[in-house]
Amino acid sequence: MARYTVLRLMIFFGLLCALWLLGLREWLLLGLAALGSVVVSYFVLQGPRAQFSASIARRVDEHARRAELARTGEIDEDAEADGDSAPA
Repeated sequence: MARYTVLRLMIFFGLLCALWLLGLREWLLLGLAALGSVVVSYFVLQGPRAQFSASIARRVDEHARRAELARTGEIDEDAEADGDSAPA
C-alpha cells in the first residue's frame, strides 16, 4: 500500500511541476494536476493496484476461513503449530 501511495504522489508532483513550468498557477494548477494524476495513475499503476487488491482478497478469505472454523468448533492444527492462532 505504501508503495502505491508513493507512486501516486510522485505522479501528482511530477504533473504539478510540469504544469507549473507551462505557466499554470493557483487553483487551476492544483486541479489539473490532481485530475491528470488520477487518469495517469489509473493506467500506469494497474499492476501494483492489482497486487494490492489480491493481497486484500487473500486476507479476507483467510479471515473468513478462520471465522468458519471458529464457528464450527474445528481446530486449525496448522495455525496452532505455527503460533498464528489468537485467542478470541
